Amino acid sequence: MRRAAIVGTGAIATSHAEALRAAGDRVELVAVVDVDEQRATAFAQEWNVPRVHPGLATLLDVEELDVVHVCTPPRSHTPLALECLAANVNVLVEKPPAVSLSEIDTLIAAERGSTGRVATVFQHRFGPAAHRLRRLIADGVLGRSLVAKSDTLWYRDGAYFDVPWRGTWESEGGGPTMGHGIHQFDLMLSVLGPWQEIRAVAARQSRAVQTEDLSMALVTFADGTVASVINSVLSPRETSQLRFDFENATVEVEHLYGYTDAHWTVTSAPGHDDVVARWNEEQSTVVSSHGCQLAAFLDALDSDETPPVTLADTRTTMEFIAALYASAFTGTVVKAGQIGPDSPFYATMEGIGAPWANAR
Repeated sequence: MRRAAIVGTGAIATSHAEALRAAGDRVELVAVVDVDEQRATAFAQEWNVPRVHPGLATLLDVEELDVVHVCTPPRSHTPLALECLAANVNVLVEKPPAVSLSEIDTLIAAERGSTGRVATVFQHRFGPAAHRLRRLIADGVLGRSLVAKSDTLWYRDGAYFDVPWRGTWESEGGGPTMGHGIHQFDLMLSVLGPWQEIRAVAARQSRAVQTEDLSMALVTFADGTVASVINSVLSPRETSQLRFDFENATVEVEHLYGYTDAHWTVTSAPGHDDVVARWNEEQSTVVSSHGCQLAAFLDALDSDETPPVTLADTRTTMEFIAALYASAFTGTVVKAGQIGPDSPFYATMEGIGAPWANAR
C-alpha cells in the first residue's frame, strides 16, 4: 500500500482526502501538516489520519512516504515541492503549481536530481469523456480541428477576496486566469496540442484586487485551430464551457466544477452521423475529479512510470498564462517560446505591471 500525506488542510484538502479514501487499499493517508495546528488536528480527526506534524521538514524526516499532496496557498507550492524533491518524495501539487514560469523551470531542474516526481492537479484532463475525445481525434474520427472556445464564467464576490492571499500577484500569482480558468483552458490545451500565438486583454472591472478579474484571449494553435478563451469571476450565471468544432462534428461540454458524460454533447456534420455513434459506444457516470487523477497517478507509480501531469505538460499551460498576461499588458501578439529569462513576465506574471496598477 502506498503512503500519502497532505500539506495544507484548507478547503481543497477535502477533495484530496476524498480521493485518497476512494482509492481504497491502494493508498493510505498517514499524516497531515498545517500551519494552523488546530485546523490540522480537526482535519485529521475527521478523516481518521493517525498523525499530525508541525511542518513539512518534520513530516519528511519522520514518515516513509510515496507522495505528498500540496494543498497550500499558491505562493508556497514551489518551495514545498522543492523540499519534497530534495527528500526524493513524489509530489501532487494543486493548481497553480507555481506563481511564475521561472518557478516551473526551477522545479524542472530540481526534478532532474531527484527520484521524486512532480505532478500538477489538472483533474479535468482525466474524466472519461476527455479521454474519449482525445482518442477520437487521434483516430481521425473527428477530422481536422477548426475552431474552439474555453469559457470560465464564475462569480466571486468581494468577501471571497478578504482572504489575505487572494487577488495579489505575490501570493496568488494572478487572477481568474491563474486560479479559475486554468482548469478549462488546460483541458483545451491537452486536447488541441501546442499553441502558437496569443492576443489578449485583461481588466480589473469590479473587484478590489491587484490582479485582473477578467481576461480574454484569441489563440492560434500549431495545427491552425483558432480559439477564444474567457476567464471571469464577475459572472452571476456561472458556467464552465468548452466547445470544439472539427470538420466532422462539434463536441461541447458545459458544467461548473466537474463533468460527467451527461454534460457533453456531440453534433455531427452532414454526412458524418457515425461520429455520434462512435461517441456513444462508451458511456460513463464518473465525474472528472481528483479521484480520477489520483487513480492515474497511482497506476503510474505501480508501473514505474512518470505520473501525469508532468512538469513539461504543466509548463505549456503556465507559459500560456504568462503569454496571456504579456499580450494583455503590452498590447502585442506573443508567440510560444517568447517568454524567456530576459522577459519581465518570466519571473512574475505581473511583468511590467498591470495597466490599472497606478490608476486612481
